[in-house]
Amino acid sequence: MIDLGDITVRAIVEQQAPFMHVNDFFPDLDAERLEPNRHWMEPDFLDTASQGIVLCVQSYLVKTKHHTILVDACVGNHKPRPTRPAWDRMTSDRYERNFKAAGVTFEEIDYVMCTHLHTDHVGWNTRLENGRWVPTFPNAKYLFADRELAHWTERAEADPKAHPWIVDSVLPVVASRQAEIVKSDHVLGDNVSLLPSPGHSIDHYSVLVGRSGADALITGDMVHSPIQTRYPELGMFTDHDSVQAGETRRNLFGRFCDTSTLICTAHFPAPSTGRVTRWEDGFWIG
Repeated sequence: MIDLGDITVRAIVEQQAPFMHVNDFFPDLDAERLEPNRHWMEPDFLDTASQGIVLCVQSYLVKTKHHTILVDACVGNHKPRPTRPAWDRMTSDRYERNFKAAGVTFEEIDYVMCTHLHTDHVGWNTRLENGRWVPTFPNAKYLFADRELAHWTERAEADPKAHPWIVDSVLPVVASRQAEIVKSDHVLGDNVSLLPSPGHSIDHYSVLVGRSGADALITGDMVHSPIQTRYPELGMFTDHDSVQAGETRRNLFGRFCDTSTLICTAHFPAPSTGRVTRWEDGFWIG
């Protein structure tokens, strides 16, 4: 657990494993950049046998004086994900066990902050109950960035079968009137604010918590792997706009470089947190 004085931050892990081959995940990562970095990437960040990028899928639980907040909601159970066999109709109890171990119930969550609306960040937004997808967190407001929600809603309406995670994990929240549609620079108060970090998705945000000198940035998918700190302009295969994503990384890493701000990443293998320092023309989080 991370103690920031009036705020605590805790990771709730759903899974960690090699995801896909490094060259499929990072199509523009050539041997000239990969080979000199193998010595630190393998085996923690790059599985030696499969050459798969090792990713953690997790939420962050933020407790302030007045609010209990969940940042991102992982993959979820029973969700049809035919293009991702490892996630297709999962029935794992790990997330629920880890949630319980954090000492919080689903009913106690006040806000669910969805940094963006990709399938591995919205899954536990809903759960299957009597054949229907209902909000997992019955007393929560779900914060969606306005352009992000509009973008994915339009795509799901045009082709529901191609966007099942929107149909089963986002639209039921809207239908339940638990969605709170905000700008990606929204300030919640209680020393919690959203920080625009677009590129990986059209209106992605990260979450800044705490006071200066005792704060943390929960990145969402602003960054996926430490190789992107070394080379901030390195895009990945599902980016909405890899150029913009690279600019976002370089700007935000530069802003927090050599400060006390703790960076809490969504997908770095555990432990997934560290502080930003310079590494030649890039950065390092450790």
